[in-house]
Amino acid sequence: MKYDYLIVGAGLFGSVFAYEAKKKGKTCLVIDRRDHIGGNVYCENRNGINVHKYGAHIFHTSNKEVWEYVNQFSEFNNYVNSPVAVYKDELYNLPFNMNTFSKLWGIRTPQEAKDKIAEQIAQLNITEPKNLEEQALSLVGRDVYEKLIKGYTEKQWGRPCSELPSFIIKRLPLRFIYDNNYFNDRYQGIPMGGYTKIVEKMLDGVDVKLNTDYFDFIEKNGDVAEKTIFTGMIDEFYHYQLGTLQYRTVRFETEELECENYQGNAVVNYTDREVPYTRIIEHKHFEFGKQKTTIISREYSSEWKPGIEPYYPINDEKNNTLFAKYRELADKETKVIFGGRLGNYKYYDMDKVIEAALELVKKEL
Repeated sequence: MKYDYLIVGAGLFGSVFAYEAKKKGKTCLVIDRRDHIGGNVYCENRNGINVHKYGAHIFHTSNKEVWEYVNQFSEFNNYVNSPVAVYKDELYNLPFNMNTFSKLWGIRTPQEAKDKIAEQIAQLNITEPKNLEEQALSLVGRDVYEKLIKGYTEKQWGRPCSELPSFIIKRLPLRFIYDNNYFNDRYQGIPMGGYTKIVEKMLDGVDVKLNTDYFDFIEKNGDVAEKTIFTGMIDEFYHYQLGTLQYRTVRFETEELECENYQGNAVVNYTDREVPYTRIIEHKHFEFGKQKTTIISREYSSEWKPGIEPYYPINDEKNNTLFAKYRELADKETKVIFGGRLGNYKYYDMDKVIEAALELVKKEL
């Protein structure tokens, strides 16, 4: 059978496109090298707990159209992301808000917090930040930086903050209210029953082949479709002929524990450098679980190498220049369209992935 579209990747971008294309009478074949659909939003049900296998995914958006779009596939609960940060034996609320500042300095009013931060910034006398460390210090002062930014950032990027470019931190949100809600978006929650069910509904009635590598498949099935939607790595598509784009990746250590509640929160960040992992996720709290046991995942950030799952594009000047060259090649394609985080070498929140896929639907169909 010849299809209208071969969609490479069964994540959100490819699944949204496949769903909309099918509605418009187009035939699609979706392939994925993994053994499951859903891409990085895949949830694995273990003893009644939906485990976010590739890291915590919390849906949030201010786009009402996108919110209504995802709600046709699942009812969302009222989960609000309120992470906790652990620094040595101290515990702080995130994002940086009045609860954080009160714990840091024993103050109570917004003006006291503003004065304290302004005083620390003035003492540092940084006029032109030369690296991430100086940039962060010039925005929030020494206490917030040392306890809540420095160690976590160095673990994320695998190098000292003094060696990271300043543009990585353009701003640091300081909220002078007692509010632990991490996101400012109007809509927020977790799909009841996990994200996998959403993608299952999107791909209902669409042909799907798992455990299928695109390059092996296309070698034997070159004429399988009129067009290809490619959501894999753009440099891999071109066999790295111009060079390899860089990523950070994440390794997970997941275990089930014989207790009902391990840490009391879904997301706990560990901000001192000595703790090797960046955070611990306790999955049951995303859906207010009451199971007798609990499942946690420790997250470790590391350099990406071919063969490992790429997570975060390193959008520095060198990599963006290389991507622009690959983008020039992509723009000349007439039968291949690149999409998603890896195809566009850009980190997307889930709502932005859906927005981008719907934009492509309007343009293409």
